[in-house]
Amino acid sequence: MPAKSVLILDDKLIIRKTLQEFLTRKRFRVRATASLDEARRVLFASDSSFDLMFCDVNLPDGLGTDLLEEIQRMERPPVVVMITGQGTIESAVQCMKLGAFDYMLKPFSHDEIDIILGKVNKLERLIRVNQGLTSETSSTGNRNLVGESEPMNALQQLIRNVAQTDATVLISGETGTGKELISMAIHNSSQRRNKPFIKVNCAAVSESLIESEFFGHEKGAFTGALQSRMGRFELADGGTLLLDEVSEISLPLQAKLLRVLQEREFERVGGTKTIKVDVRILATTNRTLVQAVKEGTFREDLYYRLNVFPLESPSLRQRGRDVLLIADTFLKKFARKHGRKLEALDPNCKNTLLCYNWPGNVRELQNVIERAVIMTVSGDQVRASALPLEIQNYYLQQVGEFDGDLGLNPSFVDHVEDKQQQVLHFQNTAQSEAATIIEDSEDLSLAAVERQLILKCLQRSEGNRTQAAEWMAVSIRTLRNKLARFKQEQREEFSAYY
Repeated sequence: MPAKSVLILDDKLIIRKTLQEFLTRKRFRVRATASLDEARRVLFASDSSFDLMFCDVNLPDGLGTDLLEEIQRMERPPVVVMITGQGTIESAVQCMKLGAFDYMLKPFSHDEIDIILGKVNKLERLIRVNQGLTSETSSTGNRNLVGESEPMNALQQLIRNVAQTDATVLISGETGTGKELISMAIHNSSQRRNKPFIKVNCAAVSESLIESEFFGHEKGAFTGALQSRMGRFELADGGTLLLDEVSEISLPLQAKLLRVLQEREFERVGGTKTIKVDVRILATTNRTLVQAVKEGTFREDLYYRLNVFPLESPSLRQRGRDVLLIADTFLKKFARKHGRKLEALDPNCKNTLLCYNWPGNVRELQNVIERAVIMTVSGDQVRASALPLEIQNYYLQQVGEFDGDLGLNPSFVDHVEDKQQQVLHFQNTAQSEAATIIEDSEDLSLAAVERQLILKCLQRSEGNRTQAAEWMAVSIRTLRNKLARFKQEQREEFSAYY
């Protein structure tokens, strides 16, 4: 154990000497005081910092409990253990209510001090674990939701409305749209903002361990459980727990999760003691949970328990000029990170970014900007040539439809936004077409429905593969591969589109 700083306050010399000698052998830095006045001078000195304090209850110049109250108002208070020779249950209860960590009766043995030190050590480990779990999202938490578009303004208003409540929030949206950022914004605007924010990635934890991640386990509960361990629900007590990708939880665990959401209590794996917690639940998903309920992979009762306040994270292609605001934020970040003296994106680069449909959303934009910063070895602006070829080619395709100056101007931006709205409209149309096909078709196999949807979109776009791919929210490469397969299968209905 690394050396810690300890303050002793007791009017009995033998107690001070005994504690000081024992703790010094344990490699603690120890300061001993005999009165409240002396302890205050040492404790509140500007250059003093103590991790642990042993404090007598009854002292010649007052009560140790008075000092205990003052200590709790410190910015970084030490852990306080109260000691007394005339202990009563009432006295012990009062000390604990005032913030004491533990309570010891005189005379005490070295073994008792060792037990106290063990408890303090466990507390410090728990605090480090809690801070570590909270810092998993610290890089996310330091970023604000960037955007001035209508969808983002509406989202910000909804966040403000729900943040001050304890309502469970289900955040849905495509991969890479910033669902975790939204959850952090809710927590940071809530009354729990100074309490833990704990995240568990339901998709990343193995099936065999996720129950232990949620609820913790007792020593010996399973092979490898060498000691008891708190789960994420306990660590988040008083704060917020984010269930990231909640749709990936298995059905058996969904039943246990439902009980926790209803009763706010659970048992550790291998344990029998019921543990109660006060936790605000946020959940994210990139799947349509209503469809998962219909398919039987997600419990309907759990869905309704999570879906108290639904939020939709808008895709980047719905956010218009927000693309440039976000890109500028990433540019500044990665220019510092990689030591580049870059100040802006040049107009042609901005046009190119605005044109692209961003299937990977903000996460894809982040990767593209970091790559562009790395590729830009001279000059103070990022040029379009530093962007991936796929994005450059997409831009050139769109420019062919625009008759006007290619500099960044309102006409071109409006043209891009009109195109984006058109794509969104036809994506909704394609979804409706798919529903109609499923209702009317005798062959409900996935391959048959897919073929009919591709044919409908190609017919509607008059053979324009790029538009058809956009409407179906797939890449042009995917559509080309499908058509190549249909040609190999000699499907005559597609002969006009090969």
